[in-house]
Amino acid sequence: MKNRLLTAVIGAGTVMASLAACGGGDGGGGDAASADAGNCSVPITKTEAPVVSVWAWYPNMKTVVENFNESHDDVQVCWTNAGQGADQYARFQTAVSAGTGAPDVVMLETDMVPVFSLQEALVDLTGYGASEVEGNFGAGAWEDVSSGDAVYGIPIDGGPMAMMYRTDVFEQYGITPPTTWDEYRAAGEALKAAGGPLMGDFPANVPAPTVALMQQNGAEPWVYDSADPTQLEIDLNSPESKEVLDYWAGLVRDGLVGTQDQFTTDYIAGAIRGDYATYISAAWAPGYLTGAGAGEGEDAGNWAVAPLPQWDPANPVSVNWGGSVLAVTSQAPEPELAAQVAMELYADDASLTDGWTSQTIFPLNQSVLSSQEFIDNESEFFSGQTANKDVYIPAAEAYEGSTYSPFGTTFYAQFTEEIAAINAGEKTGSEALDDLQAEMEEYATQQGFTLN
Repeated sequence: MKNRLLTAVIGAGTVMASLAACGGGDGGGGDAASADAGNCSVPITKTEAPVVSVWAWYPNMKTVVENFNESHDDVQVCWTNAGQGADQYARFQTAVSAGTGAPDVVMLETDMVPVFSLQEALVDLTGYGASEVEGNFGAGAWEDVSSGDAVYGIPIDGGPMAMMYRTDVFEQYGITPPTTWDEYRAAGEALKAAGGPLMGDFPANVPAPTVALMQQNGAEPWVYDSADPTQLEIDLNSPESKEVLDYWAGLVRDGLVGTQDQFTTDYIAGAIRGDYATYISAAWAPGYLTGAGAGEGEDAGNWAVAPLPQWDPANPVSVNWGGSVLAVTSQAPEPELAAQVAMELYADDASLTDGWTSQTIFPLNQSVLSSQEFIDNESEFFSGQTANKDVYIPAAEAYEGSTYSPFGTTFYAQFTEEIAAINAGEKTGSEALDDLQAEMEEYATQQGFTLN
């Protein structure tokens, strides 16, 4: 099955689950990192120390690596930006297939961890001190990097989901932030009746948040354990998932939400114009929107954030979209040293503070989540709202973790097609999920899985 999975990772490389959650690119070469100090994007000054190569793309990685190398005499990091998200994954996949050319440590979006761990491309960190840092993270964040008893990455950041909304639109039309999805629909109906903007958007090109909303409703689309990697359970068309997809299909059908692809100039322009009353997104979204020009000029002071509406308010559920980890690759010649780097590289106070104050990351390290500076931070984008304390920290702490698809972008590409069919009026949500279930079962069988 390992060889068959080699073709399953980058089958639709342009359709990324967490497109904006991975942040922007930064300096650094495009060539594979090596232990040769001359090839590193940040100079290594302690030339007597052993070197660990790292691929990572967050905008502040230069600062992070400088902090690490300055504070460590026992090991130095040779960092390279080998591409952002899909570009890096394609290069990493080539190295995995060839059995050579991979870095010692690689940044991965959280939902890509199972794709590479099932190819035996990542090291189980339980034998290299992972338990020593487990307490630095919430249970959900740790569950995301675990499979059975194995741990395949060290969390950096996450994307607890919430509902951003336009205060100007809500005030103009007398809308109160909805706390349930029923209330969300009712608000959309009120906006439409009053000639107001769309309540939100249901994009086909980013299916990951839709999966999260399915999980919020109690769905468990994927079940597997890396200790028994040939066994897989797929339950994409459960009643819980169908309720969610039929709900959004109904919003589209009734003209209450749009169907614009997100992370495009058209979508951003619409968000700035106030074409959408809400943006269902994650804690990294303010940084993304700020970088795209939202919240400035005439758009300043128009945004606030509220907890994600619930399917069952008596049993609230927090979900996550995005975030990244540092994983040790199986090609690392000294996995113990590489594991030390994975655990310590983006974990010092200076780097974490730089990450969240620059809106590069929403950190998952408890040292930040419990710090008064982070808790009481008044968000400039949200007009002084204490968004961390009010919304994002409670969501992060309540998150219980997910089991992600082992098929990476292949699954997301197929789900994108199904959502596009919903938005075109060609299928109901339930029909789309029945088709998706059949397609993924067939694909899993082709990849050598035994379906339970």
